[in-house]
Amino acid sequence: MKHKIFLKSKKGFFGTSKGKEHAFGGQYMPEILYPALQELEEAYYKYVLNSKEFKRELRALYRDFIGRPTPLIYAKNASKILNNEIYLKFEGLANTGAHKINNAVGQVLLAKKMGKTRIIAETGAGQHGLATSAACAKLGMECVVFMGARDIKRQFPNVFNMELLGAKVVSVESGSQTLKDAVNEALREWSKESKNTFYVLGSTLGPYPYPDIVREFQSIISEEISRQTKNFFKGNPDIMIACVGGGSNSLGFFSHYLKSSVRLIGVEAGGRGKGIGENAARMDNPNAHLCIAQGYKSLFLSDKYGNLLETYSISAGLDYAGVGPQLAHLKEIGRVEFLSALDSEALEAMQFFAKTEGILAALESSHALAGALKIAKSVKGQKILVNISGRGDKDIFITAKALQKERWKEFLTREIEEMQNHHTKQN
Repeated sequence: MKHKIFLKSKKGFFGTSKGKEHAFGGQYMPEILYPALQELEEAYYKYVLNSKEFKRELRALYRDFIGRPTPLIYAKNASKILNNEIYLKFEGLANTGAHKINNAVGQVLLAKKMGKTRIIAETGAGQHGLATSAACAKLGMECVVFMGARDIKRQFPNVFNMELLGAKVVSVESGSQTLKDAVNEALREWSKESKNTFYVLGSTLGPYPYPDIVREFQSIISEEISRQTKNFFKGNPDIMIACVGGGSNSLGFFSHYLKSSVRLIGVEAGGRGKGIGENAARMDNPNAHLCIAQGYKSLFLSDKYGNLLETYSISAGLDYAGVGPQLAHLKEIGRVEFLSALDSEALEAMQFFAKTEGILAALESSHALAGALKIAKSVKGQKILVNISGRGDKDIFITAKALQKERWKEFLTREIEEMQNHHTKQN
């Protein structure tokens, strides 16, 4: 590899501003938040990196609350069909149904060590909000989750569960009413009240030190894989594939293999097509530019003035205009490859692995599976690992509508009729 790989940020940046490389990351925030970020950085080094007690407590929560390790599954039937050895890291079996809980538990525990009493978070698909709500319930913290109004409508099951866990869900009505707007509102709230409030950011983005913190907590995924693969084969896998929104599941999955020769592939949301507002693919996209937004410098889908463009994906968790700074760095130096999957391809991949392996993958993870189906056509006899970052239960209001529209409509109509009849009888 001709460029240095930044496994951790250097002074808040990945890469270098010298030569042809860019420095991605940084800390571009209102002055009022710099003391809070400095406090967070100090706590990160004190507890997360250097406290044996913190690490013991976190490992106990990983084991006894989250249910780690999550399994590495040999996809025997799919392997036979695809002429490759396919393995699935099933984060969907973690408590709350996705990888997001790894980071949420870590940050809420850190907040408690820092003496904070109130947690705020943003969420897109709802999995980070759900995970943060569960972590707060477990550790006894007040929880407020900001979520775009559009995402609330398409991810109601997660909203219901967040509220069941005791969280207050705040609907964000501004902008496109999706993840980027939820992030903006969470940052605005943090600016107003940071003394007792801790912002649990859900992905490997935002101002330093968040990209490092989130990657650190999510690296438990690749740490487990490095042990689990020994039960199946010698050496490393040949190819590892993960979906990419902000970057938390992919960097957690890739972390222990960045300095290896393993081929690493990220799959973005190709949406409905290549036009503006039809997808959320940032890599190799003429509409993606180096910008500063939401506290960090990276690639964003934007106009020439730096205004973020509308995005779209069937998957709420991938529907975001930017990408984490470390992934932007890894793309620029050629360490991680990127491709995209259309909505239709993600749905096809979800159905294929459901029918061949008995796994219901989330729509986010189904993009990674779609990538695996594409890659498997061009290689043979390779050991291919795919990160199933979450379970598909949460997506039933989207997948059922897309795959069985009439039957789903009939079911919902009956439910509404039964609710109305029950209400009439009570009155």
